[in-house]
Amino acid sequence: MNIKFSDALKVIVSSHIGKAGLMLLAFLVGVSIWVLATYPLDFGTKEWSNPTVWADNPKAVPPKWVNLLPGTDRVAHSVLESDTPDDVRTAGWVKAETYLMPVSHDFDDFPTFLSFTMNDVKFQGRPPLITLSLARPDGTTVKLLQHVPSGARDGETAPIIRYEQTPFRLLLSADQTVRAALADFHNEQYGTDYNERDLRGLGDQAAFGVPIPGDEAAFESLRGDYEFVVDITFASTEDSLGSVKAVVGGDVFGGMGTDSQGRDLAVGLLFGFPVALFIGLLASTLTTTIGTSLGVVSGYMGGWVDTAIQRLSDVVANVPLLPILIFMVIVLGSNLFLIILVLVAFSWPGLTILIRSMVLQLRSGQLIEATQALGASKTRIMIRHIFPQTAPFVFAQMIFFTPAAILAEAGLSFLGLGDPSIPTWGQILEQGFRTGAVYVGYWWWVLPPGLLIVLTAMAFVLIALAIEPVLNPRLRTMR
Repeated sequence: MNIKFSDALKVIVSSHIGKAGLMLLAFLVGVSIWVLATYPLDFGTKEWSNPTVWADNPKAVPPKWVNLLPGTDRVAHSVLESDTPDDVRTAGWVKAETYLMPVSHDFDDFPTFLSFTMNDVKFQGRPPLITLSLARPDGTTVKLLQHVPSGARDGETAPIIRYEQTPFRLLLSADQTVRAALADFHNEQYGTDYNERDLRGLGDQAAFGVPIPGDEAAFESLRGDYEFVVDITFASTEDSLGSVKAVVGGDVFGGMGTDSQGRDLAVGLLFGFPVALFIGLLASTLTTTIGTSLGVVSGYMGGWVDTAIQRLSDVVANVPLLPILIFMVIVLGSNLFLIILVLVAFSWPGLTILIRSMVLQLRSGQLIEATQALGASKTRIMIRHIFPQTAPFVFAQMIFFTPAAILAEAGLSFLGLGDPSIPTWGQILEQGFRTGAVYVGYWWWVLPPGLLIVLTAMAFVLIALAIEPVLNPRLRTMR
């Protein structure tokens, strides 16, 4: 069965199934290449599993495109950053800087949270005074926070830097001092009688709303343009601030929403593309290599070699794969390469038995007998004359093995036994089910990874179906 690659490709492309499979595969490969070129290789441990990276994201919210649906008007997520002051004033050695961060709030609902972050505060001697205020659409301004970084420690010399490695971050809507400032603001502006305890859990509403008359604290959303104002007073003109950031948490986020930890699911789903292809292609390549090699040797050599390989195949083929995978992961730990190794170690026998039956027929053919008569070695005969005739079938089997390996890893991850250092679609699914996302309607957490697993498997299945006429010419004539 000597078939040129170009002829096989023509047969695949000539069918609609083949075209669809190749287009899906090209999409998967293209996304994988882009991810590998733009993501750090240690993305899993450095970012995905690091809660501080996602601290400013809303938790368990749908993608922002749901606002395009009729009757949906969720609060947009806003991240306001500035590393350049809008106003600088000096008087002798004293320097004052002002940072302005405007944001529009045109929603009936309130933000889910408010946070403030700053980093790289540098000063020579006396630490600066940092004041955060919020200018509201009704012309009022509420002073939310005043903060002074810690001064010089024993033996510390100028310049003194604070919040360089770990930025200063404050969840405004949950801070007791901020709630007290908001209570005083509303008492003064609207004649209420709030205290800090009355505004527990209502900090974001108090900042972006007006009080509703009643015995209990309640607020109505105040629509319009807001502005976070950061005023910093330095004791020296050489003092400086790296950057400031204010976050207005929304009810929607990104292209795929977030999970319960605030992780951007779009980022995790994209990283799953190269991981899925790596698992599938590596496992299928190794499995077909081992299975084909042992099948060719078993069928051609015969004798005790054939008996030994076939008995080994029978034993391995009857070992249940999933329990072995679970046992190995529990004993040796969750590691992606261990999972691939176990998949390969217990997946080759079926192909070995099939290849052996093909080689038994090829061995008695005139080509092989003539090659033997010319004195060719057994190794040369197996490599140069037997393997090429089995190659199309082997290639088709490799395509079938690829989605099987991807589904096996996804199933293991779904059981909570996947490699925690690498985000995969199966792990995202497992985390969604473990935290109850499927029961509370977090569809954006469950549907996309499941659909991507099906889509990837479908790509290889379509290609395998399209390649059948290459293996069986009678199907080509029937079409």
